Amino acid sequence: MSSSRVSLRLLGRSYLAFVLAPEAPFSDWLAELDARLPRQSEFFTNRPIIADLSSLIPTASETEEVIDAIEKRGLRLVAVEGVDPGWLPSRLAPLPGAPMPAGMFSPDGPTSQMPPRPARSKFDQLAEEKKPSSLLLEEPLRSGQSLIFPQGDVTIIGSVASGAEIIAGGSIHVYGTLRGRAFAGTSGNPKARIFCNRFDAELLVIDGLYKTADDFEPELLGAQIQAHLDRDVLNIEAFH
Repeated sequence: MSSSRVSLRLLGRSYLAFVLAPEAPFSDWLAELDARLPRQSEFFTNRPIIADLSSLIPTASETEEVIDAIEKRGLRLVAVEGVDPGWLPSRLAPLPGAPMPAGMFSPDGPTSQMPPRPARSKFDQLAEEKKPSSLLLEEPLRSGQSLIFPQGDVTIIGSVASGAEIIAGGSIHVYGTLRGRAFAGTSGNPKARIFCNRFDAELLVIDGLYKTADDFEPELLGAQIQAHLDRDVLNIEAFH
């Protein structure tokens, strides 16, 4: 009796997680979180959360207190960064590939030298220059779909449905209705903007600063708008 060999397939897939970066004093940051959660509970529901504690510089016991405070608020914490991995339970260990600079936990700095990067060839430089800096989507983005383009701007000819997500390293342009969630400037670009012809979004984010539907001015709904940052404030205004 012969049997066919079953092939094993290993696939990669990207998911969006939110990063919470508590600041000192932690009690004030926690109070601000508590003020927002009652209005934005659905926004965080079942969304994986990563806590970046590098700004707090906590001790081992303080790290435990921060983790406990976040989880008690019903947030789905999946990883913690910016502290000694030995202080964390295995379920919250830093994600693979997370940036961990040498010596970041040592007050004396790096204890060893990082090996030098190999020199880039002319072929590598040309390949990098040819990477696209913009993406054009000529069809609507349906509910449940995520469009991720960290290299630059995203332009969508159609509309973005409720429950859909656009994640762009640069600006976002939607020629139809924006009903879903839009994340611009995700590569650390505070000059990124969000444009749409009809505004009915669930969430807008630029360089980490965000507003949800509860924060939007009612007169902007259905209007042609642009969103941009001004001195760490996310402004949404009619655009003509």
